[in-house]
Amino acid sequence: MQAKRRSESALTMTQIVLPAHANLTNTMYGGELMKLMDAAAGLVGMRHSRRNVVTAGTSQISFIEPILVGDLIFCRAELTYVGRTSMEAYVDVTAETVIEGITKHVCKGYFFLVAIDEDHRPIEVPPLEIENEKQKRIFEDARARITYSKEHARTWLLRR
Repeated sequence: MQAKRRSESALTMTQIVLPAHANLTNTMYGGELMKLMDAAAGLVGMRHSRRNVVTAGTSQISFIEPILVGDLIFCRAELTYVGRTSMEAYVDVTAETVIEGITKHVCKGYFFLVAIDEDHRPIEVPPLEIENEKQKRIFEDARARITYSKEHARTWLLRR
């Protein structure tokens, strides 16, 4: 399989925050935001692999600032790591108060994805082309995060 550049699958999803997305204080539910982030991550994985993907896990999701009803949110997603059948996508979220034109960084997180075939079994994906030292560092950081998560999950399961 031929390697693909991360720019080939990166995308930005945009959505306006409506009252149905918010709690009684007019701030967006964290779960609603995670749902949008998951969709952006999944689409990045699908664009890279040209396969359906499932989310196997998330890590380091940080809610930094509240998002208000009426804000326009931008979920920028890109791959940080690709293994044999799995991928990690980083999703960075900004919100814009449209009337004032003020933009703020509101959330970020990592989504671990697995490409699946028609029988819902993991399937091989193209490798990620590393184009520069920054991308190499990001890739290695992602590999360390994934290794840590897998080991931590095994340890947790053994203690049950």
